[in-house]
Amino acid sequence: MSTKILITGGPGTGKTSVIKELLNRGYFCFPEIVRKLKSSKRSVGVKNYFDYNPIEFTEKLFDLRINQYKEEINSDTIFYDRGPIDTIAYLKFKNINCPNRLVIIAKKIEYDFCFIAQPWEKIYVNDEVREETFNQCRIINQCIISTYKQFNYELIGLPFKSINERVEFILNRIKK
Repeated sequence: MSTKILITGGPGTGKTSVIKELLNRGYFCFPEIVRKLKSSKRSVGVKNYFDYNPIEFTEKLFDLRINQYKEEINSDTIFYDRGPIDTIAYLKFKNINCPNRLVIIAKKIEYDFCFIAQPWEKIYVNDEVREETFNQCRIINQCIISTYKQFNYELIGLPFKSINERVEFILNRIKK
């Protein structure tokens, strides 16, 4: 059975950079998939799919992430750049009730370790997909924390250090 490790956190907190470094070191990592989904409706004039139809977007993203979670991988250790529960946290951020189907499925998810990258203004950058302000990032982060607590997860905070130091922190923690 593989060790499943989640890297979560608000937008622009360095999760994907950590995942890329883990990939460089030979670990199996599932990439973040939200950017592709968010951009999928741009060709029909929808700038932000999540804002346009939050429930539809959330259900699609949740299903994509649950498919990653359920995929059988021949690796001792699997890292995930965000997970299905993050989608529930984003609905909380928007004060939108989550479809019960997602909550029922989310209760069956089990990770061995969950790390959270906290908001860090020094590295925060907006782009065409990441439209949230740094203050919104902080609020999203609190929604992520409270949502994972709701599902009885302990989140381990990543240090405000370089990518390599963050990766070493994770690897040392999971080896204990």
